[in-house]
Amino acid sequence: MSLPTTLSYAQACDRLTACLARDGRFILGIIGPPGAGKTTLAARLQANFPDISQVLPMDGFHLSNTELLRLARRDRKGAPDTFDSLGYTALLSRVRNQKTNETVYAPDFDRSIDAALAASLPIFGDTRLILAEGNYLAHDQDGWAGVAPLLDEIWYVGVDPTLRLERLRARHIRFGRTPEQADRWIQQTDDPNAELIAATRVRAHVQVAPDEVDAPDAPDAP
Repeated sequence: MSLPTTLSYAQACDRLTACLARDGRFILGIIGPPGAGKTTLAARLQANFPDISQVLPMDGFHLSNTELLRLARRDRKGAPDTFDSLGYTALLSRVRNQKTNETVYAPDFDRSIDAALAASLPIFGDTRLILAEGNYLAHDQDGWAGVAPLLDEIWYVGVDPTLRLERLRARHIRFGRTPEQADRWIQQTDDPNAELIAATRVRAHVQVAPDEVDAPDAPDAP
């Protein structure tokens, strides 16, 4: 399979506008390695299509720290098997088949407490554009294979590796890790996950140019 065509942000918006000319709900999957800027891109697109779009993050399906300890996976939090992948697939299926008068409640993730918040994101039935963003939407193992068929398109967010690592390190330190702990976490957890995600890039329809994604006042990406 060949790598996806790279679009500027303006070209990506034009593509999305054309997609929205079709009838019905459009679900866009936004993928990329940790620190690439998935949440930033989702936020910019939501701001570009404010009256018809909502963001649906994957991170609300992190397993709890207690469950990760039971499974001996706490030191790999963020890996594909540290999420409720089947739960996410089930919720996305509900969103795919949602009636216009129905509200689907999705969980969100609060990085300040390192935990998911149940039923904190109402997804409204009349929302035309759902911006689903997360690491493993194009992954085909660990229970994730059912996600991609529920998406209308998948966009990959690429980024310069040095910039990505700088972002990750700063984020880890901002949320309480020492520089040494941040470097260790990146090496042992984030980088192996990034390799898995990069391998799914061939399943994306397009890639958004990295220098087009950044927005200084956008929220931190997961």
